[in-house]
Amino acid sequence: MDPIAFKIGNLTIHWYGIFMATGLGLGMWTATLRGTRIGLKADDISNLFFWIIISGLIGAKLLYVINHWDGKTPLTNLILDRSGIVFHGALIGTTIAIWIFTRKNKMPLWATFDTLAPSFSLGHAIGRIGCLMTGCCYGKFCSLPWAVQFPQGHPTHPHTVHPTQIYESILNFALYGMLAWLFRNRKFDGQVIATYVLSYAGLRFFMEFLRDDNRGRLWFDSLTSGQGLSILLFIGGGVLWWKLRERNLLKKSGEA
Repeated sequence: MDPIAFKIGNLTIHWYGIFMATGLGLGMWTATLRGTRIGLKADDISNLFFWIIISGLIGAKLLYVINHWDGKTPLTNLILDRSGIVFHGALIGTTIAIWIFTRKNKMPLWATFDTLAPSFSLGHAIGRIGCLMTGCCYGKFCSLPWAVQFPQGHPTHPHTVHPTQIYESILNFALYGMLAWLFRNRKFDGQVIATYVLSYAGLRFFMEFLRDDNRGRLWFDSLTSGQGLSILLFIGGGVLWWKLRERNLLKKSGEA
């Protein structure tokens, strides 16, 4: 795999950027289609995506720096590391941006989250292909028929390793399909985003067992930072599901 897709003069275009941009574009398009079905304005969704991109990148980079800074490595190196982003951080930054934007523009919070949730999985699935081309987020050594080998200079060369980027991409595509179906059949606002948080937390927790890249400091000397955050997300998703479901039941009983 070569991280560079092509060059135009002195401009170098990387696969990572191409797949990230594709994921964001398709995510916004599919979110707009879902949102307009439930009365959200296409312009509001497009404007929201601008802030999602900004806040997501800031959150992803900030969490990467927090996880990896040892007090010795220059912060500039961590900040400028092209592949140095953490999805959990992007999710946190995105959540804050959505909460602020929906309040400011008087959009329904949980319906907006439900609209966006499937697109989170779709964008993530496409973005992970960029990770494969870049060589980050790699797996542990294995000899399975579908194992991959990265070029000379990669930390795993010359061994074959689990293609964890593709594992997670496939699982996120499947999650996208499930969430898109659930959006059309949801019983209460917030059901889709709560399902996403629960599902992704479980997916990521177990995927961490197959990864072998540097993911920063351990929690309790045993859990990776990704697993620790996934546990917190799973608990939060469960509480969110329960609270929103109870609110919906109370609302229905009050209308009866």
